[in-house]
Amino acid sequence: MAIDTSVETRAIARYIRMSPHKVRRVLDQIRGKTYRDALIVLEFMPYRACQPVLKVLRSAVANAEHNQGLDPRSLVISKAFADAGPALKRFRPRAQGRAYQIRKPTCHITVAVAPEAASS
Repeated sequence: MAIDTSVETRAIARYIRMSPHKVRRVLDQIRGKTYRDALIVLEFMPYRACQPVLKVLRSAVANAEHNQGLDPRSLVISKAFADAGPALKRFRPRAQGRAYQIRKPTCHITVAVAPEAASS
């Protein structure tokens, strides 16, 4: 299966309040799959990270369909990655007047789709 990366369309979701480590676990499962297979995988995975990934995937396919005129049935996920965003810093009160820092991570999810090249 060859992927034509010259006509690659992407979508990015920024500042998602979720750990990038947990999002990557989901992205690893859909990378390289067709759009249809990825939808099925994301629908039945039990992770909370599936919702924002599904939203970004649908956005990337809509971009490819609207801007490039591509058929969604021919699209393959060529790139999918999650980068760390800024961490929200909060404080939790502890014993004897101390304060412990709590870091609430965010991430940026990027999904790129490309048409599957016709292999003969």
